[in-house]
Amino acid sequence: MQLILFDMAKILKLLVFSMFLLACTEKPTTEFTNTQQFSKELDHLQSFFKIPGLAVVVQKEDSVIFEAYQGFADIEQQLPVQKNTKFPIASITKVFSGVLLQQLAEKKAVDLESPIDSFLVTPTFGDSIKIKHVLSHTSQGNVGQQFYYSYRFGSLTPVIEKASGTSFASAIEDAIFKPLDLTQSGFLLDSSSVDTTTAKPYYFEGESNLGQYEYGISAAAGIVSTAGDLIKFSSALDSEVLLKNDSKEKMFAPYSPNLPYGLGVFSQEIEGMQVVWAYGQYDSFSSLFIKVPEQNLNLVMLANSNLMSDPARLINGDLLSSLFAISFLKNYVLDYSNLPLLKAEETPELSLGMISFQKKKLLAEALAQSYMARFDSTALEKSKKLLRHVFKQYPDYLSESDLNLLHTLCFLKTVHFYKELGPFTEFDTKIESIANTLLEKDPKNPYVHVNMGFYYDEKGVSEKARFHYNAILKAKNFSPFWYTTEAKNWLAKHP
Repeated sequence: MQLILFDMAKILKLLVFSMFLLACTEKPTTEFTNTQQFSKELDHLQSFFKIPGLAVVVQKEDSVIFEAYQGFADIEQQLPVQKNTKFPIASITKVFSGVLLQQLAEKKAVDLESPIDSFLVTPTFGDSIKIKHVLSHTSQGNVGQQFYYSYRFGSLTPVIEKASGTSFASAIEDAIFKPLDLTQSGFLLDSSSVDTTTAKPYYFEGESNLGQYEYGISAAAGIVSTAGDLIKFSSALDSEVLLKNDSKEKMFAPYSPNLPYGLGVFSQEIEGMQVVWAYGQYDSFSSLFIKVPEQNLNLVMLANSNLMSDPARLINGDLLSSLFAISFLKNYVLDYSNLPLLKAEETPELSLGMISFQKKKLLAEALAQSYMARFDSTALEKSKKLLRHVFKQYPDYLSESDLNLLHTLCFLKTVHFYKELGPFTEFDTKIESIANTLLEKDPKNPYVHVNMGFYYDEKGVSEKARFHYNAILKAKNFSPFWYTTEAKNWLAKHP
């Protein structure tokens, strides 16, 4: 017995000593600190946006440097998110489609310069619209010159099927799932596709309510996967496992230097580095996929509500409108971990490189707060306070005006209007100036016109509202979208 106790004491001493050696092992202090900060900020964001469940993986080269599965895949059953929890990834499916088309182009099975109509049973778009235009979201407005995120992307489904000689699902399985051993990835075709490992859908309307799955598959959406499988996919794009380097460069490069999208994926320069990214958004799911090729750094985030994507208006093409993305970038890419994510009043002394990033961070927070103001009156006031701070600190806002800033300002008015809080005119001059600036650059932009339609309708200036809604309907080469419905409905009520 004494011998056993002696041996146990030796073992405990060895364990303590081993732990001491491990703690003393040299490792980058900033990486450890930044990871801790990133984890803390994720918890804060999950709570702020009331997201039930979250799966997150960060990979550096071949090593996973952060992994978290937090919250619930099923609130009612109190089932936690785990490694094998599947999430519908919505529009991140577009990245898979982009890879497929590049593979088919390498095999000479398809030419991205071909008119997309040549692959459609019913010609729809005309010979001037090529496969590459639909793939790059430049098929609307002035073809090849302007980016408008479009559901036309789904028209690439028959292109892939005809060029590959098989169904879209089989093409994905044969070219990507099987070679990469993505055993936890599949398709959300119908209710039979949902198993016990699939996260439940939720939407937030003051509280989390059970939502619905969105079934069906196309080049635009439909894959269901895990964070682990998506990291495998992302990692494969760092080598030539899926694509040759020249094909990958074509896919990742912006279609035009002034546009935010490549061939199936967003592409954006942030602080001098190329960042390739995609997002997914259903009514009850959201996802984020980020690559920083220069640093061999990859991120995947999956959530079972749409609040990781919807508040950030990522559809407009700016990754820096997402607080989730900002947290990742500042902690792992830029080493700005000392920049508070949601506490503007505690801003430290900024280096020259941080000033632009800080401005974007403040605007992203104002955008997020304006979205949550529908449910929380304190968020309304926080958004206003942040915007006042931005306009005071950065009076050149017009030179960098974008759709997200216009949306934030207009949405605050909308919240006041529907909550019957009385007229809110504090930012009206700025709204009109920003809209005019954007329309000078892009007179047909439906997002500017629909925001200004709402704006003038709420002010009771019907003729100006009518001008903007008519502009949406009169613009040539735009497929019907939600803004078209808004314009038609308003004009029908105001003949």
